[in-house]
Amino acid sequence: MTVGRDVLLNSTLLLTLLVLTVWSLTIGPLPLSVADVMSALFSTASSTSVDDLLSETDLQTRYHIIVTEIRLPRALLAVLVGSSLGMSGAALQGLLRNPLADPGLLGVSASASLGAVLCLYFGLSGLNLWLLPVSAMVFAAASTLLLALFARRSSGNLVLILAGIGLSSLTGALISLAINLAPTPTDVQDIVLWLLGSIADRSFDDILLCLPFVLAGLCILMASGRGLNALTLGDEEAASLGVNLVRLRLMVIIGTALCVGASVAVAGAIGFIGLVVPHMLRKATHYHPARLLIASALGGAVLLLAADIVLRLVSQDFELMLGVVTSLIGAPFFLLLIMRTHTRGIR
Repeated sequence: MTVGRDVLLNSTLLLTLLVLTVWSLTIGPLPLSVADVMSALFSTASSTSVDDLLSETDLQTRYHIIVTEIRLPRALLAVLVGSSLGMSGAALQGLLRNPLADPGLLGVSASASLGAVLCLYFGLSGLNLWLLPVSAMVFAAASTLLLALFARRSSGNLVLILAGIGLSSLTGALISLAINLAPTPTDVQDIVLWLLGSIADRSFDDILLCLPFVLAGLCILMASGRGLNALTLGDEEAASLGVNLVRLRLMVIIGTALCVGASVAVAGAIGFIGLVVPHMLRKATHYHPARLLIASALGGAVLLLAADIVLRLVSQDFELMLGVVTSLIGAPFFLLLIMRTHTRGIR
């Protein structure tokens, strides 16, 4: 019965994701029908470069290039980033047994953002486009290593949470310092736009850059499902069942760092997906941490892709930033969650 409900839930989320993906491909300055999108996806264009596009008179070839080179990478990146943030949030909430836990809680997102900001501040992104995402992932890996040291030396989650909060505060202060000392208004604009988060104007190169890290992170988080189930009984009970708590913490931290670091590297700072999605799906999975992982990955992809569709529909002269939209959705939810927690007397 439980397996059947999980299959129904995940199938519904997957079907919703497929529908949203097709809808996303139809939206843009040149609206396309579903038939045009399907024809463009499965047709073979005679040319694929932008120069050829300018001189190309074949309408089908134009549709093919617009769909496969502009809109499809954006939709796939939304799915990739959303799934990684959603599963990371579910894993962290299961590990810390804290409903307020979020991938940003441990400072990995802020550290990756600091790496990108420093790259923009020193102008390294102008030397090589790949230096910006590489810098973000290096800083995410460094913060992961620091947190791993805390996890090895402490057996409690409170120390880990406090270490994450301290790391987030430090990286936030350094980002503010970089903005304050930016030499030109253009540098300030580049830094602020990166921090707002966006998946616009991305290509398959961005997907190929983050895909190996995201897949590795998702696999590690999935492998922690059994330990997270046992952890719902408490640390001592989980240890008595053979769960290595230190190893479990390291798995969740490393998996989260790979997912979040790679996502921030290509999309900037996008918050609240990891907080909102697990809460929306927890009851449907009967508060089962392992089953929540897959559902949260699918739910995160659905929510982020839906947010991207909404901002593209409401944007007129200029496009809203995706991180702004997710914050407008997540911040009220976060406040509501705190009010409910306070009402129940849970700290």
